[in-house]
Amino acid sequence: MPDISTVLFVVFIILLIIDVPVSVSLGCSALISLAYSSVFMDSPLPLMLVPQKMVTSVDSFPLMAIPFFMIAGALMERGGISRRLINVAQSMIGSMTGGLGLVTVMASMFFAAISGSGPATVAAIGSLMIPAMVKQGYDHSFAAATQASAGYIGVIIPPSIPMITYGVVTGSSIGTLFLAGFLPGMLIGLTLMIVAYFVSRARGYSGGDPTSLAVFGKAMREGIWAILMPVIILGGIYGGFFTPTEAANVAVVYGFVVSFFVYRELKLKDLPAILKTAAVSSAMVMLLIATATAFGVILTREKIPEAMANLFIEMTRNPIVFLMIINVFLLFIGTFMETNAAIIIIAPILFPVVMELGIDPIHFGIIMVVNLAIGMITPPLGVNIFVACGVTKLKVEQIVAANWKYLFASILALLALTYFPGITMFLPKLLGN
Repeated sequence: MPDISTVLFVVFIILLIIDVPVSVSLGCSALISLAYSSVFMDSPLPLMLVPQKMVTSVDSFPLMAIPFFMIAGALMERGGISRRLINVAQSMIGSMTGGLGLVTVMASMFFAAISGSGPATVAAIGSLMIPAMVKQGYDHSFAAATQASAGYIGVIIPPSIPMITYGVVTGSSIGTLFLAGFLPGMLIGLTLMIVAYFVSRARGYSGGDPTSLAVFGKAMREGIWAILMPVIILGGIYGGFFTPTEAANVAVVYGFVVSFFVYRELKLKDLPAILKTAAVSSAMVMLLIATATAFGVILTREKIPEAMANLFIEMTRNPIVFLMIINVFLLFIGTFMETNAAIIIIAPILFPVVMELGIDPIHFGIIMVVNLAIGMITPPLGVNIFVACGVTKLKVEQIVAANWKYLFASILALLALTYFPGITMFLPKLLGN
């Protein structure tokens, strides 16, 4: 008879193939494998294990940050904050060749410093920038691909929901992970901007109106409250004034005050829709975390992580070779598994190997998040591509065809982050984290 782990994986793969949502596939495969054990095994595992682990997995103080960052991102979109961030970016680089493409990447980086979510970044910035690029003569699919790729920076520049998940799963410092994500996020943003610039120059996409200190000054005066939002949030974390979870609450309060009282674009009637959007998004993430934890517990009981760790160690004890293998593995996983679910399942498997090979767990955490974030722009999952499709009404294959240059550049940036750990660890070491 097949063992429990075989049933677990077979059922999970079958459910994915027939297009069952990942969270449901994880939960159902866990339940079915336990039911199988109760019928065919001498020492069955109780079915109650699944709901118990699902409940306890989300009963976590750090995970409370997720819904609040979701609300903060929705407030930014409705309250005019994202539009003002775009105006600041436009005043800085909008007049360059391919200016709107560059602005799209920079504005996504600004938005990333608040939202912590890739799809939220694509939706908030893309709804404004993609139509603007098309109006100025950009190819529709290239405009969508630019925004989809820029959007995944939302989970790399802190705050980052996947980094919160990795910190909870591995016991790593979330604040240190946030700090380590700054320079990698900047590097990836710069890499994407270089691609946007050269493609725009080749296709003749001109810049916008000439900028000046006066234009920049006006944009900064109007957008200063938006710019201060990530400064207050992240400065408060690293200054020791509040934890990342408390920072998420501060982000909500600050976003509401600025949107409602300062910019006056947010109306009380908008709040139910904002809370509904944030609740649905948060519920999706929490359900993934809950079912992935139940799935992971069965893996652990069947000693799959231990077997996988031994397999990797037998393959190589060279950290350089190990990281290359892991990059290929995670890039593949990211194409069909949601980022948070992948972290919950895979991080406990790889973490012992990482520690034994002497790889810094913070550095590895950033590598893992970047790998899986790239999965947001690679089919079949490619969540950012699907969000861009919703904004533009284009077909998936149209955006994928226009996205290969950004994907190639992202992988080059990933290799740089992997083999030059100083990029990731510079700020944590500088500030003593």
